[in-house]
Amino acid sequence: MFQMTDEEFESAIREALDGMPAQFMEALDNVAIMVQDEPDDDQLDRVEEPPLPTTEGAYPELLGLYEGVSLLERTDGYDMDVPDIITIFKGPHERMFASREEVVREARKTVIHEIGHHFGLDDDRLHEMGY
Repeated sequence: MFQMTDEEFESAIREALDGMPAQFMEALDNVAIMVQDEPDDDQLDRVEEPPLPTTEGAYPELLGLYEGVSLLERTDGYDMDVPDIITIFKGPHERMFASREEVVREARKTVIHEIGHHFGLDDDRLHEMGY
């Protein structure tokens, strides 16, 4: 477990976003990226497939969440009134990783994973890609 200040964690997320290729960032269409300490009950309920328990019986932590309509699912009637939201959760990252370097590396992976959902990639494909 490694604890960071809110500012340090938010800086790690900004660094991850700054490191994304420009064409990906330009293609993020109507997306807000948020940092939150913990997922709330509503967010946990919105997870399509609940995580499977680990061998110890505990459930893995939710590191991030994409809520919205992927670019592949948008139709001509998509109105863009409400932005899609990517939320990165600080507490689970701190509990799961033992050093600043690990937290920063895994936060970057989480950002990429959730942006991948915006582009229409599912969890299986993202995991195959290492995210």
